[in-house]
Amino acid sequence: MLVTSMKTLAGVRAAEPLNAAYRAALRNRTFETAAFNKPAAPAEVIPVTTVDGVRLRVHAYGPADGEVLVLIHGWSCSLEYWNPQINAFADRYRVICYDQRGHGESQFGRRMPGADTLADDLASVLDATLPRGRRAVLVGHSMGGFTVQAWAARYPEQVRERAAAAVLLNTAAADIPQEMDLLPLLNKPLVLGGRPVSLLGAELRMPTLVGRTVLTTPVPLTGIAPVRAAFKARVLTGRATADEVDFGLSIVRACRPLIRGLYAAALADLDLGDSAKYLTVPTTVIAGSADHLLPERMNAPIVAALRGAGSLVGYHIWPTGHLGNIEAADRFNGELRSVLESANQQAAAAV
Repeated sequence: MLVTSMKTLAGVRAAEPLNAAYRAALRNRTFETAAFNKPAAPAEVIPVTTVDGVRLRVHAYGPADGEVLVLIHGWSCSLEYWNPQINAFADRYRVICYDQRGHGESQFGRRMPGADTLADDLASVLDATLPRGRRAVLVGHSMGGFTVQAWAARYPEQVRERAAAAVLLNTAAADIPQEMDLLPLLNKPLVLGGRPVSLLGAELRMPTLVGRTVLTTPVPLTGIAPVRAAFKARVLTGRATADEVDFGLSIVRACRPLIRGLYAAALADLDLGDSAKYLTVPTTVIAGSADHLLPERMNAPIVAALRGAGSLVGYHIWPTGHLGNIEAADRFNGELRSVLESANQQAAAAV
């Protein structure tokens, strides 16, 4: 299966020039909601090459001497996913965003996705963007949250040196196929007589094979009405605005189908265990009560690990779906602003 995937990937690479403009246009659409649009200030392009020679697209916004904020996107997204935060913070802070390998305009290379790959790529970005002695607030959404945890576990000696604080948004640590509620009627607890069926204290859930197959199959997404409706219902919530739906769906549609499938397969098998315990800096966890992809309950191991390490400073459950920083942008930006100000105060006190 791996050989087949790599052969298919080679074919996709050959077709990339034909698709690049189309995918870039999807990522850079114009919306009535100004925060979703491309930042007015031009991005500074930071050259970053990973340990295995892959070139990543890395952008920096804001003053070079500003406190640093690193935003790490999730599965099937790109750095444009963070437009609501870039537009909110780049006037004062140094905002760093990058396309995870294979996403957006970053190369994929020959190394398959996994915990070590995610961690090494983040380390490469921090090497290139953080001057010696500077620390950043790291924000990871979904797969980006996996990335932050994996980096902390692989490079524990770098955590206090390079991170001032961390925010984990709509993420998890393991068991995605078993716990996700993305597809109606699948991955739900089995119920008899109105009560969940359990075995040895654990809920029995429906088979995950169909759900896993759907997520890992490299099928292009369209913007037709049924797809938009499903995206709103299962990824966001019924309260999401038309712009929120269109913005989120456009970002996801811009991801190459094969990349989406390869990462879905990798994340399905990923188990970070208690890696969050290595985040020995103030860490905030934010979950969505209506998150069907990574339900709120999946944060329990992360929260427990952070509490054990003494680094959990906040655990919030908001009435959002999987894209909390889009559906509750103002609230998220307010929380992030508090994290940044707290990190700045602690840095000043330590001088």
